[in-house]
Amino acid sequence: MRGLRALSLAAVALSTGLGVSCLPQASPSPSSVVPSITLSTTVPSPTVPLTDDLPSQAALPMVQAWCPSEIFCAGSLLQTVNIASLYSDPKTFVDKPTNFSSAAVLSTFNSLVSSAGNSTTNITEQQIVDFVDTNFRGEGLELEAQALSDFIESPSFLENVADSMVKAWAQTVSGFWTQLIRGTNDSTLCGEGTNGGSCESTLIPLNHTFVVPGGRFREQYYWDSYWIIMGLIESQLLNVVNATLQNFMDELDKFGFIPNGGRIYYLNRSQPPLFIHMLREYVRASNDTSILARALPLAERELEFWHTNRTLNVTSPFTHQTYEVSRYAVNNTAPRPESYLTDYITANGDGIATNLNDSQKADLFAEIATGAETGWDFTVRFFKEPLAGGTNDTDPGMRTLNVRSTIPVCLNSILYKAHIHLAELYSSPIFDSQNTTAKELVTSHNTTAENLRAAILDLFWDPTKLAFYDFNLTSNDRNSIFTAAHFYPMWSGIIPDELLANETAAFGAFASINMVMNKYNGTFPSTFIESGQQWDAPNAWPPHQFIALGALANLPANISTTPVPSPPSGHSSYSLIPAGQLGIDESALPGQQLAPGVNASVGVDPSMLNGTVVNGGNATADETWTIALQRELANRYISSALCSWHATGGSIAGVLNRLSDAELNVTQSTNNTGNMFEKFSISDVDSSGQGGEYTVQAGFGWTNGVALWVASNYGKILVAPSCPDLLAGASGTGNSAGSNSGSTSSALRVDMSTRAPTTILFPLLIGAVFAVLA
Repeated sequence: MRGLRALSLAAVALSTGLGVSCLPQASPSPSSVVPSITLSTTVPSPTVPLTDDLPSQAALPMVQAWCPSEIFCAGSLLQTVNIASLYSDPKTFVDKPTNFSSAAVLSTFNSLVSSAGNSTTNITEQQIVDFVDTNFRGEGLELEAQALSDFIESPSFLENVADSMVKAWAQTVSGFWTQLIRGTNDSTLCGEGTNGGSCESTLIPLNHTFVVPGGRFREQYYWDSYWIIMGLIESQLLNVVNATLQNFMDELDKFGFIPNGGRIYYLNRSQPPLFIHMLREYVRASNDTSILARALPLAERELEFWHTNRTLNVTSPFTHQTYEVSRYAVNNTAPRPESYLTDYITANGDGIATNLNDSQKADLFAEIATGAETGWDFTVRFFKEPLAGGTNDTDPGMRTLNVRSTIPVCLNSILYKAHIHLAELYSSPIFDSQNTTAKELVTSHNTTAENLRAAILDLFWDPTKLAFYDFNLTSNDRNSIFTAAHFYPMWSGIIPDELLANETAAFGAFASINMVMNKYNGTFPSTFIESGQQWDAPNAWPPHQFIALGALANLPANISTTPVPSPPSGHSSYSLIPAGQLGIDESALPGQQLAPGVNASVGVDPSMLNGTVVNGGNATADETWTIALQRELANRYISSALCSWHATGGSIAGVLNRLSDAELNVTQSTNNTGNMFEKFSISDVDSSGQGGEYTVQAGFGWTNGVALWVASNYGKILVAPSCPDLLAGASGTGNSAGSNSGSTSSALRVDMSTRAPTTILFPLLIGAVFAVLA
């Protein structure tokens, strides 16, 4: 494998000091033994001298009624600690339990402020460091690793995987659940944001075990858990799936909705509502219908929350029909506690042409929290001014967030399918055929689903561009930014008539996938706009690959009878995309690097091969375009996950050798054992994604889940990937000394940088692919 370009060192660097941002991932030794996990106190590291006084502060935001803590929610203590900028990630502080009672910690802080003449500008950095070190413990100490006693070392899905390398790697990934399973540590529990008890914590204690995403995401999260569950099902860990659902049901019982994550600072927002999807997948995999007695009433409560708090009537400007549709909309007027300093700077930092007044700041904070509820935090998809700030300065764009006035196509597609799933569950044999209530609920949910389907096709579907777009209440029109959300309706089973009637149109709706496979060496990005936000290019997220694959699989066979079309002579695969669909010219697309400092030219497809694409698997005879695109995207996802894991120290005994220290030094991974990243790159399968408001995280729950799902569902057509040579990418010298060449490896890291670009358009990878395909 190996030879494209060096990883972004900032994106893959392990945290320094005692902080942990990446979970070590060696090949597991499955057993009932509780795994060892590192939960250390991150050392405060202010960016200014400790003798400096704190900077002046903006006025405090209003107290948030939904957030019950005077320490960890908006207030003087939280703002002052954040202004001191002790940690690179503001979430670190709010995940630290106190050493003493809430009253004692608040009294100490108030005394510190009083001793400084009631002016925080007279308090030094050292005093804040001392205050935090004395009064707070290590972040995440309320959680503990759990034994996974029912772990299956060789789950049955591995029988579906033909390639020995991919099979061994998938088995390794399945073992990562043993490192990500958690439970509440009862011996360290504090009160949840209250003044009672001997200490205070932001943790929402859960009664059952669960899988964490990894890194800074050390608690249970809502929408992540859908893809985690898809992987747990493949690993035959149905007890953990049940426990996850029980935790969500406990939260529905207690709060009336499922919070974004398991901390009190998430109690003002949810995330994409996938609980009913999870429930349906569990029942289908386990045949355990006994869970429905508790789950179905709570599923109704989940939908009621979204209907009451997130639903409004919209009249279509296209047909003048009025529909009930949903949006994300969070009641919040302060910086998010877990990202306090980030939000504070967005509202108060440099570069604001006109300072925001208190009302404008409150509105901005509501938009930011709402953006977080979408799960896509953040993206130009929700900006009034998508290109504000360019590709580096993200604050100008953030100040134009317009999330609450956006009706997202993905959210309404999820809710559509939730109603379909509930109708199906109420039709379960556990309900007597004479049960009139169940019958009425089936009818009610099917009717609601049909109304949502009509709304989705009217408001979001553009029959000319052959794509789904968000609906914008501000402009009373569809947005023009093409995003991966386009695939959600088709994943949910909503196929527009224009596609059902015409195979050329059907391909047009998926031509963007074909372009990514041919123009890039990574997977499908959230958008094609490079903004510096993490849910934009060049980042490609595991859930979107899952959604796109599901959308392709849902197309009926009668509109997939021909091969992938070829572009006209002298044109690239971009020319096959319907006019105006992407909303940007080919020249404005993200670049694909061929060699250090050299990008592919406009109008060429550097990843195109004869009948397939780089790291796209092997073409078969009479392969239709939907089958080909699924094969290529599935293989490309495995390439991104496996190559970036191998590039950061991953190895499999007897199968895949560890890279040399010289190679691992390129990714700062000489002491690492492989990272499964939360996001990848459209243009570098060796790399994690980049950008956003926190360091790239490893672990990673949904990455593992999608990898296992892909291995199970596409295992027969997966091929060991060709990963670029790290040394060639770093130096441009073509020196591949130390690259993996052991006989135990069935994958190749080959330096192809010495090949002439005029001969082979994708010189750093193409030869490696031929070696695998030979």
